[in-house]
Amino acid sequence: MDGHGAVLKGVLFAIASSLVASTAGAASKMIADVVPVTTIVLFQYGFCLLLLVPMFLRYPLSHWSTRRPGAHLLRGLAGWLCFYAYYLAIKQIPLVDGALLRNTAPLFVPLLVLVWVKVEIPKSHWQPLILGFIGVILILKPDLEGVETWHLIGLISGLSLALSMVGTRVLSNTEPASVILFYYYLISFLCSLPLAIMGWQAIPLWTLPYLLYIGFSISLTMWCYTRAYTLAKASIVAPINYSGVVFAGGLGWIIWGHVPDAIALSGIVLVVAAGLLSSWIGYKNGSGVTVERNRLLSSQK
Repeated sequence: MDGHGAVLKGVLFAIASSLVASTAGAASKMIADVVPVTTIVLFQYGFCLLLLVPMFLRYPLSHWSTRRPGAHLLRGLAGWLCFYAYYLAIKQIPLVDGALLRNTAPLFVPLLVLVWVKVEIPKSHWQPLILGFIGVILILKPDLEGVETWHLIGLISGLSLALSMVGTRVLSNTEPASVILFYYYLISFLCSLPLAIMGWQAIPLWTLPYLLYIGFSISLTMWCYTRAYTLAKASIVAPINYSGVVFAGGLGWIIWGHVPDAIALSGIVLVVAAGLLSSWIGYKNGSGVTVERNRLLSSQK
């Protein structure tokens, strides 16, 4: 396949990744009134663990040992909190708001890289960061009574996703991807189990296809995402992540009739513009924090 063909295929995989993630969010929102979020998250990570069984049997037990249990624990907790907060938020707020707040992760990554990996943020990158956080404020719509709780929970999803990205990058220096995935799924499943047991209730049969799809979506999303970064440059693929906001907006409009008001729409435009501007700056000058951020994005969806 020639260069242009590979790039096009990479773009299509990136779009597919965003579409799958958006439809999984919609599936969760559709059943959240009859299936507790704790059960949805438990089912999701249990299904992911089952998909890893063939890989687990392929390698000896020594392959799965690790000298960095603390880093795995932090990365696993962050990844679990991301989905738990995201599903909680979109049960109460429009899908597009939740998807956008979860997609604020790239805004947090440079700040976390500064704290954890000690990579400084160049002056040129403060402009898109400030622009993005202004957009977040518009989406949160603070008033005299404060910010709506569920929007803040959605923002926690974005922050925890950023933390999981940084954790994945740190672990990838010494751990194979299979080990990182195994501990992530295992820790997330164990975090979900006690909450699901405490809030357990009968699962309607009609929700099972939705639960299966939600569980399968993580593996499918990560596969598509990895293929996208294999075929195309990070500077091309990373901005396409924001197509997920468009998909979420379309699904929210079609299924629930949610249409963002002018203030929220302005916030969405600013956050997306900040992401695109940050990617363009990174492509133009190849600064260290953008290279590191794009490597993080390529290792974790």
